[in-house]
Amino acid sequence: MFLHNRINKKELKERLKSDTTARKTISFYRYVILENANDLRDKLYKDLSAMNALGRIYLAYEGINAQMSIPEANYVNFIAYLDSYQEFKNMPIKAGVEDDGKSFYKLAIKVRKKIVADGLEDGTFDVTNVGKHLDAVQFNEALELPGTVVVDMRNHYESEIGHFENAICPDVDTFREELPMVAEMLKDKKDHKILMYCTGGIRCEKASAYLKHKGFSDVNQLHGGIIEYARQVKEQQLPVKFKGKNFVFDERLGERISEEIISKCHQCGAVCDAHTNCANDDCHLLFIQCHSCKKTMQGCCSEACIEVINLPVEKQRAIRKGSVKEDSLSVYKSRLRPNLSELNLESEKINHIQKNMDLK
Repeated sequence: MFLHNRINKKELKERLKSDTTARKTISFYRYVILENANDLRDKLYKDLSAMNALGRIYLAYEGINAQMSIPEANYVNFIAYLDSYQEFKNMPIKAGVEDDGKSFYKLAIKVRKKIVADGLEDGTFDVTNVGKHLDAVQFNEALELPGTVVVDMRNHYESEIGHFENAICPDVDTFREELPMVAEMLKDKKDHKILMYCTGGIRCEKASAYLKHKGFSDVNQLHGGIIEYARQVKEQQLPVKFKGKNFVFDERLGERISEEIISKCHQCGAVCDAHTNCANDDCHLLFIQCHSCKKTMQGCCSEACIEVINLPVEKQRAIRKGSVKEDSLSVYKSRLRPNLSELNLESEKINHIQKNMDLK
């Protein structure tokens, strides 16, 4: 048996569209010592493939971080399988908020140095000395207390489409950038009540421990992250303090938590919170695109990408391999920070380009 996927992405996505298997999207993590992550990786791949499990798992000496899609018919067996490992026994599982079973199209299991890239090399930093875990009720109550500081521990493209009321949303691309930035931003608030939150809780485990390491006295984190918060407020009919969508790292790219739409299309400025990846595989830029621009722009972020996706497949492949270097795209300084408004993407100009495009 091959211990990795060997089918191309396009075929896998087509299979996913037509697959009627009832599935559950879940996520889980645990900081626990894994002595031989490489051997464990291969065993997990064999066993989970046999269950038709899809998703993404990161293993490291410090633990496991997983986002998965499990067939409902195999879910009980999957939980029993996790429990068969002492390291994973009684794993807290978070279920997806909006789940149509189309979250992942393949199984990928990777061994990494850390399960969350934090950039920290401080040997005195104790990752197990975390902040106080708050449920949805406690988090809502803490938000109302005078002097409370709430911090979004996610990246800018995540908080752009959704965040808690009055949250500090650091302007960063990566978690490793955010940790020292937050500590510096809050250096004069070490005696304040600090509330932290992220998607599923794992980044806050690191972040809360880091702030405690830096001398903050009252550090708190949303237990289970936004995913678990959304479940609890719905189940208990609580006030929803989160506005907008929760960005998720799978094919859906977002789960709606509240009805507010707080972001705009990066191309035309219309109210929109739908992330997409540029249809040009040589670019694959992550950006927000409304339905109208998606149709006009053929799912692309720029005129240059429209030209590429309308080239013959062989030439597109050549561009991706870099053999046609003059055609390779380097439109942005950052793939996560498009400034599409500067590209003058008026619909009339785009239509003119499409009509006169050389498809040879």
